[in-house]
Amino acid sequence: MTDPERVAVLAHEKFPDRSKTANGILRYADREVVAVLDRVRAGDRVHDHLPDVQDAPIVADFEAALATAGEIDELLIGIAPIGGGFDDTWRPDVRAAIQAGADVTAGLHYSLNDDPEFADLAADHGVELHDVREPPADVGVAEGRADEVAADVVLTVGTDCSVGKMTTTMELAAAAETAGVDAAVVPTGQTGIVIEGWGTAVDRVVADFTAGAVEEMILEVGDDHDLLLVEGQGSIAHPAYSAVTCGIVHGARPDALVLCHAAGREAVHGYESTPLPPVGEFVDRYESFAAPVHETEVVAGSLATHDIDDDTTAREAVGRFGEQIDAPATDPVRFDATELLEVVA
Repeated sequence: MTDPERVAVLAHEKFPDRSKTANGILRYADREVVAVLDRVRAGDRVHDHLPDVQDAPIVADFEAALATAGEIDELLIGIAPIGGGFDDTWRPDVRAAIQAGADVTAGLHYSLNDDPEFADLAADHGVELHDVREPPADVGVAEGRADEVAADVVLTVGTDCSVGKMTTTMELAAAAETAGVDAAVVPTGQTGIVIEGWGTAVDRVVADFTAGAVEEMILEVGDDHDLLLVEGQGSIAHPAYSAVTCGIVHGARPDALVLCHAAGREAVHGYESTPLPPVGEFVDRYESFAAPVHETEVVAGSLATHDIDDDTTAREAVGRFGEQIDAPATDPVRFDATELLEVVA
């Protein structure tokens, strides 16, 4: 077995609260993270903020990461801001990484390969720029065939963005591996793609082809496994991202849904003037929306309780959430994903 790649993760001014991609890489990716770049937290360590992931020093820039680590194979941009744009203050770090011979990977809507400076530098230094949100060229419309695969298909859905859909998917996959269940993750977003090494970022696919992109992935692996765990995106009630959510629901034709929510979340993230509907209403919203294409049901819930300090209060919050959605619920990171797996597998 080869050693995992040595990577630095860029999370300037966002770690850990607004660095979902960086956090997912630290927790789930088969890579050795040798440094996190955050000019605000420089001098800290990852474990000062996220004690249950792999540890690494936090440094001010790529040059400092290189001085600390000695050798870096890749720079991963671990931030996915609203709109997926590139912050020009990151440019010196990307430039330094390329000049040091490190590949650069980004899950942005902004294309590194279309940036003349980065493209020329990469060619000069023989490194690769990976734009993981770039969709395949041959995606077409859905044919309504995702329910033909042998595997059971489970989709994580949410009340909002950043409520734990990717995390729940990965925790279910880990629990399945421990339990000896043959499961595979179907990644639909940049973080899942980086972790799993394949997938399609459906929010970059032409709207008519979103469901087709999801269906294509399910057909690709669905007869090779007993359980498919489809990474959800957005929310059916999100003012900006509901179209992606709807495309995944109809393209995946899931047998079951796991509803994800963040404890204490009352308004749409990034759209704080837009209140969330009551949590319990999301069960019928998702089930009734899916029904004309493929009937399914919310069979379990996942509650992110990272903003709650103690386990007792977190368990109480999980209990209330389960009552609201009338289904078994847990926080799969804080507690255990086994209970969710038992329901969906």
